[in-house]
Amino acid sequence: MAEQPSNGYFNTMKQFRISKARVWLALSISAIILSSCGKSNAPPATLAEQMKADTGIRIVCVSKQLTEMIFALGMGDKVVGTDLTSNYPPEQTAKLPKVGYHRLLSAEGIISLHPTIVIHDSNNAPKAVLDQVRSAGIPVEYFPEAQNIDQAKQVMRDLGKSFGVEHRADSLCHYLDSTMALARSIKHETHPKVVIIHFGMVGMSYLVITKKNLASKMIEWAGGINPIDPGRGMAQLSPELIAEAQPDIILVTDYGFDHAGGIEGVKKLPGVGLTPAAQNNRIYRIAEHDIVYFGPRTGDNVMEFEKLLYPNENPSR
Repeated sequence: MAEQPSNGYFNTMKQFRISKARVWLALSISAIILSSCGKSNAPPATLAEQMKADTGIRIVCVSKQLTEMIFALGMGDKVVGTDLTSNYPPEQTAKLPKVGYHRLLSAEGIISLHPTIVIHDSNNAPKAVLDQVRSAGIPVEYFPEAQNIDQAKQVMRDLGKSFGVEHRADSLCHYLDSTMALARSIKHETHPKVVIIHFGMVGMSYLVITKKNLASKMIEWAGGINPIDPGRGMAQLSPELIAEAQPDIILVTDYGFDHAGGIEGVKKLPGVGLTPAAQNNRIYRIAEHDIVYFGPRTGDNVMEFEKLLYPNENPSR
């Protein structure tokens, strides 16, 4: 017959269960206290509220145009991280940690920078990333992607108001208006066909920007014509598309130009070698941040594109 435990054993087990219950109770109370503390110490939900609270703002911005605007407003010292495409102003943004391509973000990368707020324009992926950031208790704030000059000015004013620097935002808007007026003051008799090629890092393929994309508007203001018919904002590069377009000039955004290996590499892309642009060596490397969004430098950028389109003209403004 098996030996029965003594009464001392039962008393010991009883005391153990009581002690264990007390430990779980203590842990539960601690968790509640910590949770309450976390909620009370959580950063305010909006940028404007955080500026008023003045508790040490740490911004991760995953929108290239918003990053440029924040720096233009003199608030770049609040930014502790950006996406890979946020590269203007180059000297300052090059020093910041990167949290991935804006269409291929990393929640872990964002959270590791301990931001008090994440700012975006909704052109981000995967969509679950920002949800994960919110779940970690980090506020996320949206400012819309500008589709025209008036919207760009409104975004700058909204950011300026949030930062409490409305006067700087007004100055940026005035500068944009004046440079745009200057850029559009010269008319040209000829209008070259301009194709813009961009390298998509998510699909790892070359794309052409269509008439629907706002970059085409900038080329139009500079005096050119985008011959790629509307559809989506970008279309897959193909020999048929380029052959039909027959561009006089090809502009390639910086990453794609370098990825191809320079001008000779670009000429080897599908259909490019047979175009007037390739035959006349009118293929140019341009900065992505100069053409794919509207911001405080848009007027200046349009005038720079005009110089590429009309190198033999020197209009006096």
